[in-house]
Formats: sequence, C-alpha cells, structure tokens
Amino acid sequence: MTMTQRRSRRRILLLSFFVPVFAMLLLFLQRGIYPFGEESFLRTDLYHQYAPFFSEFQYKLQHGGSLFYSWNIGLGVNFTAIYAYYLASPLNWFVLLFPKRFVIEYVTLLIVVKTALSSVTMTYYLLRHSKRDGLFAPIFGILYAFSAYMAAYSWNVMWLDCIVLFPLILLGAEELVRGERSLKYIVCLGLSILSNYYISIMICLFLIFYAIFQAITAELSWEDVLKAAGRFALASLIAAGLAAVVLMPEIFALRLTASGEMNFPKTFESYFSIFDMMARQLPFVECEIGLDHWPNIYCGMFTLQLLLLYFSNREVPIKQRVGYAFFLLFFFASFSVNVLNYIWHGFHYPNSLPARQSFIFCFLVLYLSFQALERFPRFAPRELFLSFAAVVLFVLLAEKLVTEEHFRYWVFYLAFLLAAIYALLFRSYASGRFAREHYFWILLLLVTLEASLNLGYTSIPTTSRTEYTADNADIQTLKRAVPKVPFVRFKKFERKSKDDGAFLNFHSVSLFSSTADKSLTDFLRSVGCEASVNAYSITGSTPLVDALLDVRYSFVSDEKTDPEQEEVLRSGATVLLENRDAMPLGFVEEGNFTESWSRTYENPADVQNDLCRLFDSDPVLIPVETQKNGNQESLTLDEDGLYFAFATNAKANKIKVSFEDRDKTYDNLKRRYMMELGHRTAGETINFTEISDDKPEPSVVVYRFDFDALKELRQAMLKHGMQIDSYTDNTINAEVEADGPSLLFTSIPYDKGWKVYVDRKPVKTEKAMDAFLAFRVPSGKHYIHFRYFPEGLKLGAMISALSLLALWLLCRYENAYEKRYRKRLTRRYEALYRELSEAAERMHAESLMTMLQDPSAEPGLRASAGTHGFPETQPAPQREEESSDYLFLEDI
Repeated sequence: MTMTQRRSRRRILLLSFFVPVFAMLLLFLQRGIYPFGEESFLRTDLYHQYAPFFSEFQYKLQHGGSLFYSWNIGLGVNFTAIYAYYLASPLNWFVLLFPKRFVIEYVTLLIVVKTALSSVTMTYYLLRHSKRDGLFAPIFGILYAFSAYMAAYSWNVMWLDCIVLFPLILLGAEELVRGERSLKYIVCLGLSILSNYYISIMICLFLIFYAIFQAITAELSWEDVLKAAGRFALASLIAAGLAAVVLMPEIFALRLTASGEMNFPKTFESYFSIFDMMARQLPFVECEIGLDHWPNIYCGMFTLQLLLLYFSNREVPIKQRVGYAFFLLFFFASFSVNVLNYIWHGFHYPNSLPARQSFIFCFLVLYLSFQALERFPRFAPRELFLSFAAVVLFVLLAEKLVTEEHFRYWVFYLAFLLAAIYALLFRSYASGRFAREHYFWILLLLVTLEASLNLGYTSIPTTSRTEYTADNADIQTLKRAVPKVPFVRFKKFERKSKDDGAFLNFHSVSLFSSTADKSLTDFLRSVGCEASVNAYSITGSTPLVDALLDVRYSFVSDEKTDPEQEEVLRSGATVLLENRDAMPLGFVEEGNFTESWSRTYENPADVQNDLCRLFDSDPVLIPVETQKNGNQESLTLDEDGLYFAFATNAKANKIKVSFEDRDKTYDNLKRRYMMELGHRTAGETINFTEISDDKPEPSVVVYRFDFDALKELRQAMLKHGMQIDSYTDNTINAEVEADGPSLLFTSIPYDKGWKVYVDRKPVKTEKAMDAFLAFRVPSGKHYIHFRYFPEGLKLGAMISALSLLALWLLCRYENAYEKRYRKRLTRRYEALYRELSEAAERMHAESLMTMLQDPSAEPGLRASAGTHGFPETQPAPQREEESSDYLFLEDI
C-alpha cells in the first residue's frame, strides 16, 4: 500500500468517527441534554443500574476501596460479579479521572465514543474487504453505528464494547481460517468476552457457523479444513481463558440467581411472520425494548435495493450468495422461533430487550450492501429498475399487510420517497453523471441525515438530570453525620432506583441486578418486601424487618417524618431518622429461631407475627377491620400509628389508596409486598380501589404496627450482640460473648467467599434461613475476623495466566513457522530464479549464435556479441529495507 493510499484510509477512518460524534452532539443539543440543558440520557437500565454501579465503581477507585465486595448494594454483594457483568470494559476505568458530580456525563460520553468507534471498526472491516479504494466504507460504518439496534440499545453501555469489537473479531477469524496469524482474533475475542460475556455468547455462536462458511467458500482441502478447525478451536479457548479472571467469579455468582435455572422449551412456536420482520427494516419504525420479541434491524433504506442487486449479481460466486442468504433467513428464524430465540440468549428467554443478537444481522446486511455498491457503475439500467420496483412492491405490501402499532401511517410514504431518491442517485451514478467523489459526498449526506433523524425519532429519550440528583447533596451531608462504627444500614424513602445506595454510596438493602441472589429474593418476599426475578428492595419493610436487617437510619422527606423514630439531623428537605430498635449486624441466636421460624405463610404479616410467637411476645402487626363498598374497601382509623396494608387477592396488581389529603398508587402488587401507608392519625378515613385493567376486588387487610411489641421482641432475641471494632469493604473485626456453644447469626448475605475466624481459627460457615451467613461460636468472649475473597477468582486467575502463557507460546510457534515457511518459499523462488536466469542465458546465447551464423545479419548486430562472448546477466536489485536472506516475487 502506498503512502497516498494510507493517508486516504486514515481520512476515511477519521470521517467515520467524527460524523457520528457530530450527529449525536446535535441530537443532544436538540434534546437539551447536559451540558446543553438540564436533561440527561438516562433511561431504563442505564437509569436504574448502570449509572449507580458506575458511581460505586468510581467511589471505590477514588477512596481505595476493595473491588471484591460492596456493602452499598443489596445488604452486601459480591462486587466482582457486579464488575464482571456491568463494568468490565477497560474504558470504564477512566471514570477515576472525573468528578463525582459528572458520573452521568461520563457514561453519556462513553456511549458517544463507543458509538463512533463502532462506526470506525465497521469501516475498517469494509476497507479490508474493498476491491477498490473503499471510498464508500464510512457510509456503511455510520449506518452500523446508527442502526435500529443501536437506537434501541445504545444506552446499554455494557454491550457496546462487543458491538465495537465484532467487525475486528470477524476479520481475525477470516485471517485465522486462511492460515494467517491468530493474535488479532484471540485478543479481540478475549476483550469482547471480558467486556460482556452475554453478548459474546451470541458472537461465539455466530463464529462457529461463519468459520464453516469461510472454509467452504475458500475451497480448502479436507486437510486444511481440519487444520483450520483445530486452530480456530484452540484460539477461541485461549481467548475465553484470557477473560477467565473476570468470567469465573461471575459464573459462580450467576449460579445463585433465579436465572441460574434452565427450562428448555418443550414445543416449537413462531412469534410472527418473516414479512412482518422484514418490514422492520423500514426507517422510523419505533424500536422494541419491551416484552414483545420484535427485532430492531433497520440499517438504512437504500440497503433494501442494494441487497437485491447483490443477490442478483452473477459475478458473485453462487456459494457466497447462497451462504449469505442462508445466514439472513437463519436470523429471521432466530428472531421468530422460540427455541432458537432461547438458545441465542444463552439458554434463557430475555426479560425484555428482545433479539439482542440482531446487530449481527445488521452487520451482514451492511456488508452485502457495500459489496453491491462497490460494483457500481457496472449495473445495467434494467437491473437498477427491477430492484427499485421490487422495493416499491415490498413497501406497498407492507402498508397493506403490517398492522403492528410501531408503524405510523407516514412511515410507508417516507419509505417511498427515500427509495425513489436513492434509486435516482444510483441511476445517475451508473450513467456517469456524477464524479465518484461527488457521488460519495451526496450519498454520505443523505444517509447521515436519514440515520440521524431515525435515531432522534426512535431513540434518545431523556429524563431530568436535576430531578435525578436533587437530594444528592443533602444525602451526603446527612451520611457524614453518622459515625463509621458501628456498622449500620440506611433506608431511603424517596428513591430514584433500587440501587440508590450504590449511586450515593451508603449501606443499603435494595438491589436491582441480574446478579441478585435468589435466596435473598425469596426471604425478603416472604417478609413482605418487594422482590422480583432480578431485584429485591426495602419497599414494604416494617420496623421489624428493618430491625432484623440492621437498618438503623432512614432518609425521609420533611413531610414524612415518623414520630416513632428519633430525628438526628436535617439538610434541605431531607431528614435523617434513627431507629433505636435496630439490631446489630450479628448476634447470638436465641430460641433456635433460624430453623423454627415459619416463612411459608402467604400473608407476610403472618410471617412476621410468627417470629413474635416463637419468643412469646405480642404480635407486631395488629389487623384493623375494613369495610367493603362495591369495588372499594375503606376504614376509619381508631388510633394514631404506623399502618400497613396487604392485598390478599394475588390478582390485584395496582391499587389506589385515597387519604384525606392525597392519593397514592401502589403498583406491581403481584410481587406480594406490603403497602406502607405511613403514620396516620385517629379518625382518618382511607379508601382502597383496584385500578388494574381487569378490576379484581382489592381484598385488602390493614395492620397497625405495635412498637411496644417490637421492643419486647428485641429484648427477647438480643442477649449478646456482635460488637464491631472496625470494618472495610471486605473485612470485619468484631467481638462477641456467648453463654454457651451457640449459633451467631448475621444479616450478611450468605456467600462462600466469606471466611470467618474465631480467635484466629477458621470456622465453618452456615446458611441461616436459606439466605444469611452464620457460624458456631463456643462459650465465652471471642475475637472474630471476617474476610471476603470472591469464589472462582483464584481459579479464574490461574486459567488466565495459563491462557496468557499459551498465547505467548502460540505466537512464538506462529512466528517460527512463518519464518520457516518464508525461508522454504525463498529457496523455491531462488531455485526458480536460477532456472529462469539460466534459461534466459541459453535463449540469449542461442539468439546471438544465430545472428553470428546468419550471413544476412547486420554487421553491427554480429559485433554486439563482443570478443569475449556473451554479456553477463545482471542480478536483480535487492531491497534496501529487507534482509538479504529473503527474496520476493516483486524481485523476479
């Protein structure tokens, strides 16, 4: 490649980076996203999970915390698993350089940069496959970055590394199959698996089929196919092994989640037709991120016509056309058929965010379209017209047959207009009316405008940054007022997400994460807290549950101050309350309650009162009679107190509670949590109305909480508490005294990573109540040390170290093999060169002899032989920059 060509490719790659950046900045400006306004790009999981986890990660980096464990999430969690699942991208470490108040902006910046980088890597892939100068490659790179997949999931920052690396992984796989070096494939695939194992599963599944396809189209011998398969398998294993240091702790953690169970579908079914899926390639079709299974596969209107031109092009080998047609049809089947959908998503059905592998489909469509556009202007006018007519017919049929709500009526008219514009451009280019460079700039402008408008219409929703961060300063002020020792947990009533503890860095109970421990979810649901497949929270907890979980402090708004709790401090509109009845992090079990407590009642109030029964204390939740009035239930309170309600009808999902001063709606009640009604006064009337679509009866039971009963229960349960001297993210130093051999119960979630030492001797840990860490202590006073080390981390580190060694050995072997091959090749070329030189000398000698013997030859020609025979053959000039040990074809 010449210097001019290198410069041209650099300009193309820079263009593919800066055009998406500029387009996204314009969209952010239009949306008023900070710093262009007070909005933010936070949405769905970015709002509820990723931003809080980034904040916790930054806090640990800036304060020297351990990456092994975090007390600020879900009672205490394996942070290595959180890191592996959400934060493993190497780019995330730069959050260390940003101020705390700009964490949201850092995540937004990552999204912009990774979107632009996906355009660059796609462009680079196409440049490597271009048979010309690759001038049109950045157009398709931009479409890859602004596809419907990215419009739907660009906020999912943890997936984007895989989208960026995917073209490079394919490029490395192609080189590997051809017998070239495997380093690029191993490094890129290893980085992808390390950054996000979930999307990498889909990439690896595709790679298996793609490697087979490459071997078939390359027409390799069976011997070469077996060698390529062996190298492919070895390189893939090394790539996975390199990521094992992050992957293994995650695997151990995911086994404990509700998603750890697999239920393979027993029957085949189809969600929708192929035609309906194909129609989603039209622009301005609303993205699907809910529970429906629709794929997001738009990647440019003109690709529809270019695809038809590619498959009708007889210059493309039939094997390639058939192979790529199979891939596209297979992906349509994968989107629609339940069994294939289950396999693609790691042997699980996705909980919303459907067709997560559809970026591969977009990649294939764009690659084939690029190959078609590179053939211009060789397409005949008839081919261009027929392809345009087919696109028009497709849009007409879609307008008639597709009834999905994602399609606005004007989508089809706009599709007609765009198809006509692109068809005219294709025809003009094919006829030579435009210079190639002028055509490129016109097409780049149109495509960028179309893709940017589609992205702006179907994506980039915003939330108020001001509202999301409104109470942050107050929470930090109140948190600093609490001494670090003893260990306590906090409860935040006006929360933004279940992971507020991670965002604001305080010890919390709630968690929303795919790594949520199923046993904790089950326990908290049984005592009346909100819980789902991948989340549990403090919502619905009573003071008894707070006491068991060491929730001593609460952040509440000024209007929700509870007179039963002591006010500690105010900051702005936020008040810090203290619950004096909270139990310590660990205490010696009394009455064998961990085994005797029945938590199988359907009503969580019965579960909590059963604990009181074990200690012969009064029930903490006292039922209050309600009256039915049609589809409503109501009651008038007889005394002041803290009140809770529970919908005994499992079909009731959304209930409106009308107080005298306001209304409040409780939704997701199918998660079976208790409704906290707050502190109410005597004589107040409360009405309950079920407002779900099917309007079932609310069947509500109301309870008043008895704080005197809680004090009585605490006195009976807490004889010897664990006194914490000091603690860090992954260690605790404490003392405890026991009257006899006893079980020490802690509200630390059970995890095999915890090691406990009593008087410096290791003891066996137990799983109390199927959820919490416990262990046995002998009688007397004891020093206790806790230390956490993630399960699987040591094994993963060993695998990664061995894989790194294997990679080094493989690179050494490939280098040595390449040198031996080049030397063998050089010797062959040298022998060939000698043969050609000798043949040339013989031919020259014969020619001169003929001229000397021919009397009719001119005297000057005969004299040219000279008196000393024939002229010597001059050796081929050697390359100055290359070693003289090698000979190249260009030298012959």
